[in-house]
Amino acid sequence: MKKTVLLLLLLVGFSGISQTNNALVEHYKAYYKEMRLQGDVNGVIGALTHLNVLSPSKERRDTLAFVYMNNGQHMQALNTIGVEKNADDSDLAVQIKAFSLKSLNQPKRALEHFEELNSRNPSPYLAYEMADLKIQTGDMSGATTNIEYGIANATDEMKYAFYERQQPYEVPLKAAFYHLKGLADFNKDKENIDAAIASIDEALKIAPNFNLASLSKQALESRKKEATAETKN
Repeated sequence: MKKTVLLLLLLVGFSGISQTNNALVEHYKAYYKEMRLQGDVNGVIGALTHLNVLSPSKERRDTLAFVYMNNGQHMQALNTIGVEKNADDSDLAVQIKAFSLKSLNQPKRALEHFEELNSRNPSPYLAYEMADLKIQTGDMSGATTNIEYGIANATDEMKYAFYERQQPYEVPLKAAFYHLKGLADFNKDKENIDAAIASIDEALKIAPNFNLASLSKQALESRKKEATAETKN
């Protein structure tokens, strides 16, 4: 009899806990929707964190990491989903790892995730990211392959944003590829500065307002003048 009573008490207890948990899940779902409507990023993060504790799921975890990434909190994004390459990661999770690692100046680790994304769904945008990272890591041959693909496949409608100015600006993606081509050309052969400048000139023909390309051209021309002066001396 005592055992039966104890069992009933346990069942009632578990039922109460389950009902409380379900009520909390519904509460934070409603809270999440309201925070999204209000554009309250911290509220959205708080709601998703509670939901992940109460009712964990890969989708909610990925969404939380994405919100962190979009808010510039790249370390928190990676702490949420990890940094390792996993075959069962969603496309969103791989994207978060790639861009967050890039933002944290981890080009080699970012590159493996960009390559994974590109293996799933190739695009000129991913080719640009890979070429940029390969130049940073010294893989000029790999960068050239990505650049050639990008120049051949980037359409006029595709744009890429740059942030080195106080006011961000966009240029055609093809122009961005020609700028990378100039950098890759220079890194492959630092004596042939003219080839690098010619590629950057192509970028500026497409996008005369391309500030970063203008700065790169100025740096190359300055280097060429120094080299010429040294030769004369």
